[in-house]
Amino acid sequence: MKRPVWHPNKLVRAPILCYVTDRRALACVDEDQIESLLRRVASAAAAGIDWIQIREKDLSGKGLSSLARTAVAQTKQMNEHGGPASRILVNERVDVALSERTGGVHLGENSLPAQNVRKWLDGRPDLVPREKFLVGVSCHSLKAAVATARDGADYIFFGPVFATPSKAAFGAPQGLKRLDEVCSSVKIPVLAIGGITRDNASDCMAAGAAGMAAIRLFQDAENLASLVSHLRGSPR
Repeated sequence: MKRPVWHPNKLVRAPILCYVTDRRALACVDEDQIESLLRRVASAAAAGIDWIQIREKDLSGKGLSSLARTAVAQTKQMNEHGGPASRILVNERVDVALSERTGGVHLGENSLPAQNVRKWLDGRPDLVPREKFLVGVSCHSLKAAVATARDGADYIFFGPVFATPSKAAFGAPQGLKRLDEVCSSVKIPVLAIGGITRDNASDCMAAGAAGMAAIRLFQDAENLASLVSHLRGSPR
């Protein structure tokens, strides 16, 4: 299966799928959480998920580096559909993302400004080619999304679109109408996040999203390959 590429025309593109990790939410009894998470990362890569965001905020720099390093090694191989390796994104830590040669960094709305990170990276092409390292940002308002796109981010996570416990701190669900407004207001990919399910993912795509990012949707799936096929419009 050919890896989908985002296209600004709503009618001509397939979704970017991003698994956001949360090892503490894994149903692992008497098992090492890191090992359990790495098995899930390997399964996600094998199923053809495009991006995997390592979002383990409580880990030390050393622990996060080790996790990212192993995740990158696991996903270098072609997935079972013959597509390219999944892109590993590291949450917040630009230093870890660069040192472990991941595919990018994902920033919070109130963390390092994307403009500063992008400017610094563009001034150091010796570190990593631009096309091989993405800078993404989580946004929770139309104003923030527009500013983030203007400041040079490569993509946006926007949400929470639907109600979800993991995003309750960011306020009430934004809804599909606001998602549509954001997607129509920026020229970079917008991934919907927050309460995304197998059933409502297509509604996000219809609203103009370039794809979807989720924890539980991917982390709790019994058959990731089947889920990926369904989300790409070819259920099996």
